[in-house]
Amino acid sequence: MTKPALTLYLAAPRGFCAGVDRAIKIVELAIDKWGAPVYVRHEIVHNKFVVDALRDKGAVFVEELSECPDDRPVIFSAHGVPKSVPHAAEVRNMVYVDATCPLVSKVHIEAQRHSDNGLQMIMIGHAGHPETIGTMGQLPDGEVLLVETVDDVAKVQVRDAQKLAFVTQTTLSVDDTADIVAALHVRFPAIVGPHKEDICYATTNRQEAVKAMAPHCDAMLVVGAPNSSNSQRLVEVGRKAGCGYAQLVMRATNIDWRALDGIRSVGVTAGASAPELLVNEVIDAFEQRYDLRVERVETASENVEFKVPRVLREPA
Repeated sequence: MTKPALTLYLAAPRGFCAGVDRAIKIVELAIDKWGAPVYVRHEIVHNKFVVDALRDKGAVFVEELSECPDDRPVIFSAHGVPKSVPHAAEVRNMVYVDATCPLVSKVHIEAQRHSDNGLQMIMIGHAGHPETIGTMGQLPDGEVLLVETVDDVAKVQVRDAQKLAFVTQTTLSVDDTADIVAALHVRFPAIVGPHKEDICYATTNRQEAVKAMAPHCDAMLVVGAPNSSNSQRLVEVGRKAGCGYAQLVMRATNIDWRALDGIRSVGVTAGASAPELLVNEVIDAFEQRYDLRVERVETASENVEFKVPRVLREPA
């Protein structure tokens, strides 16, 4: 039987960013250096496939430092941790490696610098997300106030409207965040922003590729995990950019083929913590069902690389 024709628009950039790649390497190098098990506080990145693969190699994932023994190395996830976590590890004389993405660490440094200058912080982010928890945990309670929406800006209670600064989670929607920043400037004209935007290059680039692709697509699939903030934002950006059907799929087996019945074009991208192997799996699944033509939509090129910590580059 003749397969129906389908154009698959493939976003570029997509998938792993430099921070995710570095974090995964840190876990692998730690296992090579110290042997299994190596403990990881929180999922190293938000992707079940990646976490399961590292678990098979000898990583043990826990939510709190209290679940780790004193005599085994522990790694802090790419999302960052409150200052209290490495302090607790030091009190216990634990070996620990911080896999926080350098671009998240940059936000931590900004927050501390503003606080040292007497400014109270407002953080734009998602409540409960580990990156938000980690950034807010860089300063004492009450020194970082969280806003999630434009409406939150009108309600936030600050100590001194003349002494404020803001930072953002690195994985937010660029457009939604711009609206919140604009609202902050209207209500608090003296507020100080970051020298360079906190939303990371990878988040921005992946959203721009989706915006370019969305108007051409009858449907869009974002390969990523439900707890991945940057992947969820890609779904939202796709819908707002004109693609009526945009869905998150963890892998090809999660595709709802009935919902795609009759489409002539589909866009495919992946969140920053989703490996290319899973994207290829999705493309293969479409190839089995359609006479497929793949068209690449490239809006930026990336050549960023972050070094792993020195302790993992030194001999054991």
